[in-house]
Order: sequence, then structure tokens, then C-alpha cells
Amino acid sequence: MTRHIALIAYPDCQLLDVSGPWQVFASANALSPHPLYQLTLVADAVGPVATNSGLAVHATHTYHQLKRLMPLDTLLVAGGSGVMQQRDIAEVKQVLRDIAPMVRRLGSICSGAFLLAAAGLLDGCRVTTHWRHAEQLAEEYPALSVEPDALYSESNGRYTSAGITAGIDLALSLVEADHGAELAGRVARELVVFLHRPGGQSQFSEILRRQLAAGPLRRLLDQLHADPSVDHGLESMADLMAVSPRHLSRLFRRYLNTTPGAYLTQLRLEQARLALLNEREQLSLERLAQRWRLGGAEQLRRQFQRYYGVSPSVYRQRFATSHAASAQESASCL
Repeated sequence: MTRHIALIAYPDCQLLDVSGPWQVFASANALSPHPLYQLTLVADAVGPVATNSGLAVHATHTYHQLKRLMPLDTLLVAGGSGVMQQRDIAEVKQVLRDIAPMVRRLGSICSGAFLLAAAGLLDGCRVTTHWRHAEQLAEEYPALSVEPDALYSESNGRYTSAGITAGIDLALSLVEADHGAELAGRVARELVVFLHRPGGQSQFSEILRRQLAAGPLRRLLDQLHADPSVDHGLESMADLMAVSPRHLSRLFRRYLNTTPGAYLTQLRLEQARLALLNEREQLSLERLAQRWRLGGAEQLRRQFQRYYGVSPSVYRQRFATSHAASAQESASCL
């Protein structure tokens, strides 16, 4: 069965909010023996639509032609600075209200959530958007439950995502729901993107954010990052900073809002995550826990689930599946 996917663009939309999800579905078609998705770009008029980067995309249908596209499986609204003008157009909002009951999946990329919210189509839903716009979305539409840190979210058949690359994550999750993790993994590898980040994963790199805010701790953090497997204890870290352990803990609280031990654990979990992607070694969880000083296998499993939102085995399985498929494709070309 071919599923019909429509994306809504408008003047000053974000180019990657359109092209990112579009390419995910197009790549799924290219990697399959027969087309899985029919793709349609919709705007207020047929023809070129200037994005906020200045590069234009070409719409083949108008809002008023949406009903002619039935049955429509999925409708996604792009984000971008132009969405604030679109949400003030009564005609556009009415078209979305009319079409919503006939669409299996209705969603938005980034600030596209403002248009769906203005149409009353996200009331009572858990939603997300780009972190920069989350507070405004929550204030202007109190009927929504805004999750400012999620990559993407599904609630009551409504799909919302954070900015730009998170739209790719959302599209990959839809491909996985439609056709399984193997195909979604192959698409992700084809596009050279992270293999389907969980929707609840933070929009931010916590480690990077803390490095930027490290202040006088930056020199110590650089050494910890250089080799997290070293037996860095509180005393040795304090010695590196030429301060007392108590003062070091105060510095971590002040600048990073964490403890030296918790920060080091996050670093080690990141190394374990990267090691899970190493097909050549395929180390057991017990070995990984020993290598990165994370206790035993069960402790590593619990910490990994808490921090990344998926278990180590699921994370490894997704990568291994796409890697194997990619290897088969490469061999067939020889």
C-alpha cells in the first residue's frame, strides 16, 4: 500500500523543515522495491514558494485542493518565520480544521505547531516545538501541554517536533511505524544521520552545554574528556584544580548544577554509547561497564535507559540492522 504524505509550505517557511522529512520518505521509496509513499507539496498557490533561506520549493497543489488528495495518510506543516502570518489567515485555519478528521496523522515541524494550535487542532495534546519558541507556544495556547525539551512527540494522533533535524527524526519514526525498524535504519544510514533518536531525548547536548558554562572548570573538563576511563576520583580531580574536594564540589554546583561524580558518569555513558556502535568489537554490557567504570551490566543498563531513553540492546540493534543492510547493498555493487 502506498501512503500519501502531504507537506504544507508557505512564504518564509524553513527550507529544512520541508526538505528534511521529504527526503526521509523519498529515501524510503528509493530503498524499497516499490514506492511506499506518494509525496505532495501544498501551498497557497501552485508554483515556487520562497523559503526563509531564499531558496524556493515548488508546490504542486493548493490548500483548497487538499480534499482532492484523499485518502491522505499524513499531513505535516513546516515551521519557519512565515508561520506567524499564516496562523492569522482564517481561510487557512478553516481548511486545516476541515481536513483534519480525514487524515490519519496530522503533525508539524518546529514552529509549524503554531498554525495547528491556532486552528484548535492541538488542544489537550502534549506537544513540542523548537526550544526557542516553547514558552511563547505555552503562553499563547494554554490548552496545550508543551514539552520544551522533547525532540518530537505524539499525542492523540497529533505529531509535533522540534526544529529542523528533529523533523528528520519524526519522519524516521513514522517510517519505522509504517515499515519497521530495519527500513528506518537503512534510511538513516543512507542520509548519514543519527539512527532515530528517541522522541523524548533532549533537544540539547547536555555535555556540550555544560562545557560552555564551565567557567574555571573548563581545564579540568578537558582532561576528563580526554580519557573518561581514568580512575578520576574526587580527590584526584580536586588535585588537578589545586583546590579542596569540598571547594571542587561547590564549583560544580555553581557552574554546572551537578556533582563531579555525576558529570563523569555522563561522560562515561557517552563513551559506552559510542562503543555500542562499534560492530567490530561487539563488547558485552559487562565488558563495557568495566571499561568505562560504570559498575556492572545491570547498572549500565539502568543508567543508559535513564539518560538516553532506550535500552543498550535496542540502541545496538537499530545500528546493527542498518549496518548489515548497508553492507549488503555495498556488496551487491561489487
